[in-house]
Amino acid sequence: MRESPRRLRRLAAKPLVPHRGNLPALSLDRPYSGEGRLFVRRCRVIRRAVLIVLWTLPSMAVQAVCLLLPGPPKVAFARLYWAVFTRLLGFSVRTIGEVGTATLADRPVVFVSNHSSWVDIPVLGGVLDGCFVAKGDLARWPVVSTIAKLGRTVFVSRQRGTTARERDTMQARLASGDNLILFPEGTSSDGSRVLPFRSSFFAISDRPSSGPPPLIQPVSVVYDRLDGLPTGRATRPVFAWYGDMDMGSHFWRLSQNCGLRATILLHAPLDPSRFPDRKSLAQTTWQIVANGAATLRQNRPAKPLAPAAGDVSQPASQTALA
Repeated sequence: MRESPRRLRRLAAKPLVPHRGNLPALSLDRPYSGEGRLFVRRCRVIRRAVLIVLWTLPSMAVQAVCLLLPGPPKVAFARLYWAVFTRLLGFSVRTIGEVGTATLADRPVVFVSNHSSWVDIPVLGGVLDGCFVAKGDLARWPVVSTIAKLGRTVFVSRQRGTTARERDTMQARLASGDNLILFPEGTSSDGSRVLPFRSSFFAISDRPSSGPPPLIQPVSVVYDRLDGLPTGRATRPVFAWYGDMDMGSHFWRLSQNCGLRATILLHAPLDPSRFPDRKSLAQTTWQIVANGAATLRQNRPAKPLAPAAGDVSQPASQTALA
């Protein structure tokens, strides 16, 4: 039996699919239940931990061999180790600016950075060719101390009576061709601001017995993406490791997340010989690092900073604490 043209027109006018409001929610909108999501996060932590261990164990053997070889292999492999470590941890790293050694290779460089987490070590270590300066207590930490020693970390006690001796040790490393990476806050912060820099850390900038002093390159590090979205005050504590926090529990919480990103802002190198004393050098360096970090935290376009000409003692602007 053939349908009349009028009936066919009525059938064509009816929607073939019910109204969206009557449809059940698609499973893609909620891929996991609460327990399922927790299971996925735990699997992510375990996978990352296993991969890091599998990468670290042979890397320690390779680096031990590199230490016996002359030339740059020990520096190059240490940088490779940290770069891969950072990726296995789930981070991407964005770098803005240029390393001072790229244009001023005739002078060693001391990279001076803010410090908010143990993650700063692999993030910076994977980008900068340099040895870290760390507190002496780290030399007694199991496993961590071995990795630090293979990376030729310089350990310091941070006591007034040892400043001159530790300065000479660091200057000897610079004279041998190494660059250094240090955190002059003296501790890690909550990531919402940059703590004042201690001028004692800048004893390394004193003119050595021969040759010019090292360049000081300020570096701002901010963790600005979580789950692929910009971080704010509510999510920034996910990255921060400070106070009495346990490193293992912090690794567990941090590694549950994905879409992590760190941004490194490399500012213009400073010549210590143009500053009247350590205090003014420390203040100017802090101002640059703090202002750069504040810009990154606010998710604004950032560019490398430099001190105003002839004005090395101007206090930092309020944006440094934003």
